[in-house]
Amino acid sequence: MASLSLSTPTFTTANNFPLRQKLKTLRSVSNCSRIRCALDTPYGGNVQQFPRISVWDPYRRLGVSPDASEEEIWGSRNFLLQQYVGHERSEESIEAAFEKLLMASFQHRKKTKINLKSRLKKKVEESPPWIKNLLNFVELPPTEVILRRLFLFAFMGGWSVMNSAETGPAFQVAISLAACIYFLNEKTKSLGRSFIIGFGALVGGWVSGSLLVPNLPSLLLRPPWSLELLTSLVVYFFLFLACTFLK
Repeated sequence: MASLSLSTPTFTTANNFPLRQKLKTLRSVSNCSRIRCALDTPYGGNVQQFPRISVWDPYRRLGVSPDASEEEIWGSRNFLLQQYVGHERSEESIEAAFEKLLMASFQHRKKTKINLKSRLKKKVEESPPWIKNLLNFVELPPTEVILRRLFLFAFMGGWSVMNSAETGPAFQVAISLAACIYFLNEKTKSLGRSFIIGFGALVGGWVSGSLLVPNLPSLLLRPPWSLELLTSLVVYFFLFLACTFLK
């Protein structure tokens, strides 16, 4: 009996040693999982995790179709961020998919603009020779230049309307013609060519106004507005086109 009681503690101790190792391993794994959960969970308790956090396709991750508009993409992004607010990995996954779709949309718009320019250039190259020769006399200036000259001739038109009861628009038309010739001379560096284009625009506008204004409905014409005044407005428009877009 004595020998049996002495051998029992030795057997128990030998068999408990690997068990302690297993318990230590389980405790360490549990601690690691707790640390991982603490990293994914903000202070204040558990939050729901985004279920499509590992989905590679950004459309499927946000739950939108490939032909979705930017408004739909924005709406899905905002909705998901509200649903999974506080979960850092979920928010990062949603934002990453959103940024990918925005970048793809930007590149698509850029390619569309480039394709539109190339198609327009191709149509010009395939056009008849007389259209090519006509387009050689036309240019598109910067927007700032267009707006400045539009303001100038619009001011001349308003000035003519304000003084229609006192005098005619002859003085304003003369100033507009001089301004048109000045702008053309800046581009062409040829005073003779500028005079020809400027007077051509004046004559073309006056003839067009003389033919167009009498055919306008009487409801559009105010009693103090004369035929000369309305024709001068057409002249201002022709002078604006000539000094802005012709070269």
